[in-house]
Amino acid sequence: MAKKLKVGVIGVGGIAGAHFPGWKDSPHAELYALSDVSAQVLARVGAEQGVSLLYEDPYKLIADESIDIVDVCTPNMFHCPLTVAALEAGRHVICEKPLAPTPADIRKMIEARDKSGKLLMTAQHFRFQGEARALKAQMDAGMLGRIYHSRCWWIRRAGVPTTPGFILKKNSGGGPCIDIGVHVLDLTMWMIGNPKPVSVCGTATDFLAHRPGAFGDWAGRVPKEYNVEDFAAGFVRFDNGATMVLEVSWMLNHPLTGDDLRVWLYGDKGGALWPENEVYTTDNKTQQHFNTKLQRHEGGAPHAKECVEFAECVAKGKPSPVPAEQSLHVIAVLDGLYTSSKTKKEVVLDL
Repeated sequence: MAKKLKVGVIGVGGIAGAHFPGWKDSPHAELYALSDVSAQVLARVGAEQGVSLLYEDPYKLIADESIDIVDVCTPNMFHCPLTVAALEAGRHVICEKPLAPTPADIRKMIEARDKSGKLLMTAQHFRFQGEARALKAQMDAGMLGRIYHSRCWWIRRAGVPTTPGFILKKNSGGGPCIDIGVHVLDLTMWMIGNPKPVSVCGTATDFLAHRPGAFGDWAGRVPKEYNVEDFAAGFVRFDNGATMVLEVSWMLNHPLTGDDLRVWLYGDKGGALWPENEVYTTDNKTQQHFNTKLQRHEGGAPHAKECVEFAECVAKGKPSPVPAEQSLHVIAVLDGLYTSSKTKKEVVLDL
């Protein structure tokens, strides 16, 4: 059996916890080293995961020549420098979403990837979710026909995080638009075949976060230092003539108290709703409408599955499951939405 790929994870106090099972399940990889700026968190997680090689300095982990794969799970603003350093050191990299907060950063990462010849993947875990893959397979088979419009949103009534990694722009690069918006936008663009976005018009506001006593059900009061948006919405045009509406919020006066997460897809043969995986078609000959539900889909935790698949691609020389070029298009839309909000004009994207 081939030698297992050694994985080093940077930033172990948050989303990395959802990655660990994937590295342990992979027949091609093993969890080998960890890094975090908090010595206390690093020691605790190292003990929990049975990993003894611990680095408080992430660049020392990157320099460890025993490591084959670096898994970047830090706040957004640190994705680019860590990923570029890892690629330049000859490591394959899987990086949490968003790949980076700006198109310019992603272009630097793509350049480093191309020079290194290593794989780079964005950890967009919804692409690995069972219902998403089941619906995508049907769409690729032509069930909905040509997709000409889509709607996607992720809305919370009181689900604002309050930690510095999310609510300070210097760490995150933005609020829900770039935190949860990147998920539904990437998923929808993947579903419809990754057409090239050409323009976006949008708004990003903070009407609720700074109201006296504003709070979230998860983590209490919103700190006064909060300086990102709490709501964003945009209208996107693509080069194939398709359009899309995106809406995201951590706190909105909305009926549900949890997460309201939806993708609507509209084609000339039918429409669909995810995650319910309902398909809507019309028979013009009989003048009947049909609502059906996809029944079969694969199971498994998507965060773990993305790690397993990335390790397999590295081991077998396959392409990245989530190419950085697709992430560049996603971030160009979100960056354009922020610019449109500031200028109050539609933004033509330079891709």
